[in-house]
Amino acid sequence: MDASQAVTRRHFLRRTAGAVGAAMSMPILIPASALGRGGVRPPSERITMGFIGVGTQGRGHLLGGAWTYVPGGYSARADVQVLAVCDVLRDRRENAKQCVNRYYEQRFGTGKFKTCEAYTDFRHILDRDDIDAVLVATPAHWHATMAVMAVQAGKDIYCEKPTAVTVRESQAVLAAVRRYVRVYQAGTQQRSEYDGYFRRACELVRAGRIGRLKEIYAYRDGGAIAWPKRFGSARPVPDGFDWDLYLGPVPWLPYDGTVHGAHPFDIGELNWGQHHYDIVQWAANADDTGPADLWMEEGRSCYKYASGVVVYGKPYPGEKAGMDGGVTLVGTEGRITVDRSNLFSVPEDIVREPLRPDEPRLYRSDSHSGNFLDCVRTRQRPICDADIAHRSASALLLGGVVKQLQRTLKWDPKVEHFVDDDEAERMLSIAKRPPWCI
Repeated sequence: MDASQAVTRRHFLRRTAGAVGAAMSMPILIPASALGRGGVRPPSERITMGFIGVGTQGRGHLLGGAWTYVPGGYSARADVQVLAVCDVLRDRRENAKQCVNRYYEQRFGTGKFKTCEAYTDFRHILDRDDIDAVLVATPAHWHATMAVMAVQAGKDIYCEKPTAVTVRESQAVLAAVRRYVRVYQAGTQQRSEYDGYFRRACELVRAGRIGRLKEIYAYRDGGAIAWPKRFGSARPVPDGFDWDLYLGPVPWLPYDGTVHGAHPFDIGELNWGQHHYDIVQWAANADDTGPADLWMEEGRSCYKYASGVVVYGKPYPGEKAGMDGGVTLVGTEGRITVDRSNLFSVPEDIVREPLRPDEPRLYRSDSHSGNFLDCVRTRQRPICDADIAHRSASALLLGGVVKQLQRTLKWDPKVEHFVDDDEAERMLSIAKRPPWCI
């Protein structure tokens, strides 16, 4: 470079200052979306999210569904920007991407938003530094593995139930969340939604309105997972379906045209059960502990806590309500039944009388997704954090162990081991296909 082409630092600064001054003298046009006008938050205040699994449940969270309670799902929230979706089925992920981008185009205008991208492999989402949080709504056998990998990648996480499919997996999730100091919200939304029915029922029990709590009827019993020992004839994998990634931690098996979905390897109530046992734990004031004794009764798993509370994995005799995520709470002076549509008591006035100012109140959240997002911002503990999720998942999964062994077991909830039972202890974990071991 000769002297005529050289630009000194002083000359560069003088020229830059002149350009800046000229620019400042002209009107600056900033889109309303960047300023947070028109009900839209500026980009710096939006939580960026990726969605892993966009089938029925995941799509509902993404775009609106019966269990998301916000019209339009996370995509419609002013405080969220969806940057990525992922699914092993090509048509699902491409359709989800198109729906999100079409919505944002209508909302912000063409070319005025960062587009949502679609991926087959969830690790591409975890690798993105511009994504704050992920929502996992994959088949159950993936939940714990993805949760651990997500927090290791620095992501906050909302994970559908069950939290894990073995107790040891659940412990791994809790350990990872604690180590990497991430926000974790379990998708057991009954603590937040349904007009506060579940919270009110648990508060009434804590206040002694039914006397001393003696029994809880959980309506669902324990659940577990088991890899198939036999499978049908192999068939060609459909075009656009990543079968190997769908299996993930599952020992290899050929595609037979039937083994796919959210819960293909379940035993018992692995799908619904964590909803029920989350409320069992809340009502029994057992969020930091678990049952001590387990046995089978009438083909259902049953539990007893150190407090003396007995939990039956079946409906209360003659009661039809409660199946929809609910429980019946029986005390020395009455009982309360609660589910997603019902809250009633015997005697009737138990639930009619409002709580007094001196009676206990529980963590209040009126939106499960909103609570998660608030905690992502504030770094506070969400209503169904990893500690709570681990204990409610464990209660469910311990019932799955006793259901498979069909005999009485004793559990130490402090150290989380079966007492003098090597066979039961081995069932706290399950073999997983490399490299998906956690």
